[in-house]
Amino acid sequence: MLGFTSEQAAFGQAVAAFCAREAGTRSQRDALTGSGDHSHSQPLYDKMAELGWLGLTVPEEFGGAAGGTVDLCILLEEAARGMAPIGGLGPTLITGAAIEKFGTQSQKETILGGIVAGRSYSISMSEPEAGSDVGNLSCKADKVDGGWMINGQKTWCSNAHFADRILLVARTSRGDSKHEGLTMFDVPADAAGLKIVGISTMGGKEVNDLYFTDCVLPEDAVIGDVGKGWSQLMTGLNIERLILAAMMLGTARRAFDDTLQFITTRKQFGRPVGTFQALRHRMADLATEIECGRLLVYHVAGLVDENPNKLLPREASMAKLKLTETAKKVALEGMQMMGGYGYATEFDMEGHVRRTLVSSIYGGTNEIQRDIIGKTYGL
Repeated sequence: MLGFTSEQAAFGQAVAAFCAREAGTRSQRDALTGSGDHSHSQPLYDKMAELGWLGLTVPEEFGGAAGGTVDLCILLEEAARGMAPIGGLGPTLITGAAIEKFGTQSQKETILGGIVAGRSYSISMSEPEAGSDVGNLSCKADKVDGGWMINGQKTWCSNAHFADRILLVARTSRGDSKHEGLTMFDVPADAAGLKIVGISTMGGKEVNDLYFTDCVLPEDAVIGDVGKGWSQLMTGLNIERLILAAMMLGTARRAFDDTLQFITTRKQFGRPVGTFQALRHRMADLATEIECGRLLVYHVAGLVDENPNKLLPREASMAKLKLTETAKKVALEGMQMMGGYGYATEFDMEGHVRRTLVSSIYGGTNEIQRDIIGKTYGL
């Protein structure tokens, strides 16, 4: 039992109804996304901002609703299930969580207030030689008169091509540990000396390379403490992994719904294909996996709400691991059960497959999640 309050249940229904109204048909989604080439529709995002949903977890001081993690997961699950093209939301919320914990009052007013107003943000950690091994990053931030000068390359930066600002993790010094000397910076996406170059992927226009060439930032661009970026990053993993898990929960449910709709109407050998035991049993297994994942997501979200400052490396990694693997399995099984129609771009299933395949890579690969979970057992 998920134990939603009546307000939370009503909120979930409202998000589902909004998505059905605004993005419920393929033609609507194509119009919003350039026939699927873009993951984010600013007009739709603005409508959600007007409803107050983007600022769901932002403190009231900055115009938000001060909601909890369970509330946030409801929003993300239903938006993903409704296929609302708001790809900027996940990175924006991850950035906002870091600013809320470590930002100055001015940074909070700008960025948290911006979230409420419908602006998007991005976070940049990965580099060509520093993916899963984030501590190996080398993009440099050197102290100069009045601020910092950034030089180096970042990669796989989601949404930088339409983001308003970018949370950058750069190296300000080197110590005995590779995790020492990392610092967070707030970078305007149009900063002089920053070049954003899109990376073509099977998911369309989503990720980017960032090239910094003598990009000068003011002193107050630092987020938190100089040299403490690694420890600051670690405090945000609960929210980051729950955001990814909740979105994939919604995607898994949508892929299941689409499969169910198809196999109950598609007939072969004189009857719906879903009535054959081979498919019926597959669907039963997938439904069970989704329900287990849903219980896990909201259990971990509840733990976070009980103690927002407690690190939950095992539980948060389990949620990210379980839901991304489940979503990928549901989409691939859905494609198999739909046959050639699952492979055709006329149907949404091939899009579900593309979105779920990458989910086990971003936000910390699932191999890293397994390693983290194993270490919590002393392995």
